[in-house]
Amino acid sequence: MTAVEEGAVIRPVPEWARERSVIGDYLRWLESERGLSFEGYDDLYAWSVDDLDAFWQSIWDYFGVLAHSPHTAVLGDAAMPGAQWFPGATLNYAEHAVGAWRDPQGLALIERSQTRGPRETTRGQLAEQVARARAGLQRLGVGKGDRVVAYLPNITETAIAYLATISLGAVWASCAPEFGHRAIVDRFSQIDPKVLLVVPGYVYGEKAIDRTAEVAEIRAGLPTVEHVVVVPYGDGEVPDATTWDELTALPAEPAYEAVPFDHPMVVLFTSGTTGKPKAIVHCHGGLLVEQLKSQGLSWDLREGSRLLWFSTTAWMLWNTVISALLHGAASVLIDGNPMHPDPGQQWRWAAETRATLVGVSPGYVLASRKAGIEPARDFDLAAVEQIGCAGAPLATEGFVWLVEQFGQDVLLNVGSGGTDVCTGLVAASPLQPVYAGEMSGAVLGVAAAAYDPFGREVVGDLGELVITRPMPSMPVGFWGDDDGSRYRAAYFDMYPGIWRMGDWARFAERGSVVITGRSDATLNRGGVRLGTADFYGVVEEFPEVVDSLVVHLEDPEGGPGELILYVVLAEGAEPAPDLERRIAAEIRASLSPRHVPDAVRYVPAIPRSRTGKKLELPVKRILLGASPDDVASRDSLLDPTTLDLFLASGGGGQ
Repeated sequence: MTAVEEGAVIRPVPEWARERSVIGDYLRWLESERGLSFEGYDDLYAWSVDDLDAFWQSIWDYFGVLAHSPHTAVLGDAAMPGAQWFPGATLNYAEHAVGAWRDPQGLALIERSQTRGPRETTRGQLAEQVARARAGLQRLGVGKGDRVVAYLPNITETAIAYLATISLGAVWASCAPEFGHRAIVDRFSQIDPKVLLVVPGYVYGEKAIDRTAEVAEIRAGLPTVEHVVVVPYGDGEVPDATTWDELTALPAEPAYEAVPFDHPMVVLFTSGTTGKPKAIVHCHGGLLVEQLKSQGLSWDLREGSRLLWFSTTAWMLWNTVISALLHGAASVLIDGNPMHPDPGQQWRWAAETRATLVGVSPGYVLASRKAGIEPARDFDLAAVEQIGCAGAPLATEGFVWLVEQFGQDVLLNVGSGGTDVCTGLVAASPLQPVYAGEMSGAVLGVAAAAYDPFGREVVGDLGELVITRPMPSMPVGFWGDDDGSRYRAAYFDMYPGIWRMGDWARFAERGSVVITGRSDATLNRGGVRLGTADFYGVVEEFPEVVDSLVVHLEDPEGGPGELILYVVLAEGAEPAPDLERRIAAEIRASLSPRHVPDAVRYVPAIPRSRTGKKLELPVKRILLGASPDDVASRDSLLDPTTLDLFLASGGGGQ
């Protein structure tokens, strides 16, 4: 791999980008329809956050939002929290996703599963199936405002049920069937659902998983559920349930309930690793205009595009993948073990489905690189136009490796966002250069900055990632938080009137940004803040290391405290003083002497949430004496046993 310094330009803006991209077409539209001319992305971005009314009205008009009644203003109230967007407008997200005006023969859904064979659904078939499922839900008594919840994998029926639910003005929430019943009840019981959709099982790799016992426990824990609908998937039977075929048996005409812009559409749950998951409510209009903007102008999706990004139905990324339908693109739905039969499986799926945008996690990038995979050489990925990467910080070496693999004609779009806004906040676009180890900048319409503890903007230093002006996809609230107190405490406790994301960020003068991890997991030794991602970028470059986690235990007397590095060794590697010395030397050289660990301990696995995030804070709390069951819901973990590894004397490990 070529040695490249962080911040070096590894993909300049191609000369053809403005002519061939959606954002380029948008710029031409702004000039012809609004008389606005912008030299490049920086000028466009400044306008997008300085004149929110004009910018968001242009998104509404350019992408052709279909409203059943017009809005009386763009931003009726700009206060945060409580901003009011497009008052008076009524619409329906599902109407845009189904898109009856598009070619009925065009592909809408492409499914790849380890439980059953490949499936493809055209636009016409999607419209018909959504109408049938909508009518079936109505027969079960579902109407505007009712909640429908799904214990379903990422398959065709899930997408159909999702669109059918929100076409009624009902509210959707979903979780993946690998979750245990306690995690499901913790989430779904908060919103009093009327209908529950389930599968009896699934196949993960080559292993058949029976979920009928979990389904029974979930039903028992959700007393408001009046009907259970079972989707035929995997083995097993669910008694006293409506079958999917019965739900969709009768033909029906497509119909969409016109609801206010801020009408609840979907509830997304936080990971629940440090308490009961927050039930975040997103609205029809907010997700509609945000995903039109972000996926069109940043991800360059259009008619004929195909979006593949491995996700489960428990993550906001699933809703984002379905949003590709808004652009006439196809959503690629993947269910199964993404590392089976080998680490090349996600690239193999991308080749089979002719994906144009392939999303990968930083962990998968590292696994592919360590496995010696050369994606563009090993698989037919000629259709790929963009590689997305999100979910955790990506080290500089990962940036360089991806650009070396795919070349400069493929845009590397590394971004960061979250469930809280169901979108990206910082990312790239076809009109921005790509910098090694840095995200290209804030997304259009997102007034992002870094603040110090006193609420002053900082450039060049770490600070709290904040949003200083409202966005349409900021949640309308938390379910059950009638007075808004939990919502305000979650985002506006530190800086009144300013949204705090909970991430550490460092913005450069040119606007590029580095996210170093969660701000509450940031290490502070001797007054120097350092994100945990910086450690992992150094430690996980060692071939002997496959995973790691760092925790800082503060000294109540004000001393430097204890910094502990946990390491998972590669197969065949052994704990060795020489490895520890080399790790310490590299951290000293790459980061600072202050951040050389006081101890290196070896563990068989690192605790992660089901979305792949390392659980530094729960581990820290265990080391300080808390019980694993008090710091995290085990059902929210990829491996429920991993927190127990840190109960041993001295904080676990060897």
